[in-house]
Amino acid sequence: MSAYLRMGELGQCLDIFQFGPDIMATVWVLFIFLNFDLLLKTGQCTETSGQVLSITPNSQEQVEILKNVSIHYQTVLWQPVSSDYIKEQTQVHLYVPANSSQTVNDLLHRHSITYEVMLSNADEIIEMQMRNDSTDPRSGVTFYQRYHTLEDIYDWINRTAKDYPDTVKVILVGSSHEKRPLYALKLSLNSRPNKKAMWIDCGIHAREWISPAFCLFFVHYSLVFYNQNQAMTQILDNMDVYVLPVMNPDGYKYTWTNDRMWRKNRFPKKGTPCIGVDLNRNFDANWCTRGASDYPCSEIYCGAFPESEPESQAVANFLRSHKDSIQIYLSIHSYSQMLLMPYSCTMDEAENHSELYEMVKQAAENIRRYYRNIYTYGPGAKTIYLAPGGSDDWAHMLGIKYSFTFELQDRGRYGFLLPPSHIQGACNEALTAVKTIALKVMEKSQASTSSRQTV
Repeated sequence: MSAYLRMGELGQCLDIFQFGPDIMATVWVLFIFLNFDLLLKTGQCTETSGQVLSITPNSQEQVEILKNVSIHYQTVLWQPVSSDYIKEQTQVHLYVPANSSQTVNDLLHRHSITYEVMLSNADEIIEMQMRNDSTDPRSGVTFYQRYHTLEDIYDWINRTAKDYPDTVKVILVGSSHEKRPLYALKLSLNSRPNKKAMWIDCGIHAREWISPAFCLFFVHYSLVFYNQNQAMTQILDNMDVYVLPVMNPDGYKYTWTNDRMWRKNRFPKKGTPCIGVDLNRNFDANWCTRGASDYPCSEIYCGAFPESEPESQAVANFLRSHKDSIQIYLSIHSYSQMLLMPYSCTMDEAENHSELYEMVKQAAENIRRYYRNIYTYGPGAKTIYLAPGGSDDWAHMLGIKYSFTFELQDRGRYGFLLPPSHIQGACNEALTAVKTIALKVMEKSQASTSSRQTV
């Protein structure tokens, strides 16, 4: 059949042959079974799904309409993160839930706002990614090509420490608002004196699932490929590495149980219906200036004061107590494929801007060379927009001069719903950037040491 028969037309056809009731019932069942997929595709008898739209406003009027749409109708802005950043000729990625889909589409059509449907089946993708077919971490690499619940990640942390007792130490950095532990793993392959260290945190924003996936991948890769991969061996011989797989455990848990699009932590603001602080606006780096919000319901709410949240305070305290040994700070995010350096909290350049720029440029070039994928790079404020209160800027101001934020895959095709089949590719690209920067920092440190010894 080139098109499905309408029910009435089929009934007329069957009446001609005057089949008995049993045969008629069988034919109807077969008809519905054979045409079910087609019925869905044609919009008849179909269940709608959440969609992700790509919209580029062409006038200030369209900008205002989009701002209104992004605040109402239960929609969620993916890009930019706040309606404050919506402007003419700048692409907007908007998640529209199924129950608002028709209303939003009609509104856009009424105002002649064109859009592209990037994902027509967002709900199905979410459901598929939540089918947790986890296997034991020791059973093979497929574990690192899936997303995992918070409970799975805690279990993985315990198993990894048990499997590598001489190499991996679990550190309780602090706890979340809902009293979930913030566990970091310390990878230390030898006991050389005066070793420097690198810090990597993941999952500061709950919905960015590829971020914790990278932290798990990185630890596994480091342990398995030590003494096999030259660059990794060189890094681990000279540096300890601290890895915090989930900095926002309450929010991450919530994305698995209630709302896949949740971004902030789960701190309830008294006297309001608003929940959550953006942990990456809660550090003391030009805190709550332009690019953050003091409105508790905003996705970029900065909190009551710097380090008001137990998660950001715990990380800040740990970094403060280890600032003499930690040379590199890395915070892993998604999406948009960017390698960012300070500053995001001001348009001013960092004092070691040239050094940092050289590193992210080389990292982006290496990713392009090995994986044929393009990453944008530069200072956060100039590359994306002002974002005060970020952890990387704060770490840099603390004295950790090599501080960066990585935005992993992709550029918007799947956004926060990056398929599991893309995890390995995204992690390989991020790993390339980590190796490039760590080796550069070691090279500079060794050159500086040699220079002092010569003098």
